[in-house]
Amino acid sequence: MSEPKPTLGKILVVEDDEHVSYMLNFILQREGYTTEHAADGRVAEQLIASIAPPDLVLLDIMLPYQDGFQLLKNIRTRSAWAKVPVIMLSAKSQEQDIVQALDLGANDYVTKPFQPRELLARIRRSLRDAL
Repeated sequence: MSEPKPTLGKILVVEDDEHVSYMLNFILQREGYTTEHAADGRVAEQLIASIAPPDLVLLDIMLPYQDGFQLLKNIRTRSAWAKVPVIMLSAKSQEQDIVQALDLGANDYVTKPFQPRELLARIRRSLRDAL
C-alpha cells in the first residue's frame, strides 16, 4: 500500500469559466495541491468570509456578481487573509488592469491563455515568497 502524496498546500481558485476552472483544478491537484473553487464573486466572497485562509488564491477579474478587483480589496482588508499570495489570472491584458491589480495588492498577474508550467512556477515562487 503506497503512502498518500503529501499536499503542497491549499489553493482557492476563483474562476467562472467552467473549462478553465476544470483545467486549473486538474493541474493543481495533479501537482499535489488541494483546491477549493468559487465560480463567481458572490460564492468567493462567502468562502473568504467562512473558510480558513488558503495558502494561495488564483483570482479571475471578470466574474459574475463581484469582480476580482473588489474581491482582492476584500481579501487585503481581512487580517487573516492579508498576507495570502494572490495571483490574478485574467484575459484582461491592458497595462491599466495589471497596474490596478498590483496596486491593490496582487502578488502576480498572469494573462489568459496561460502556460500551465509557467503558472505552476509562479505559484511555487509565490508560496516560497510567502514563507
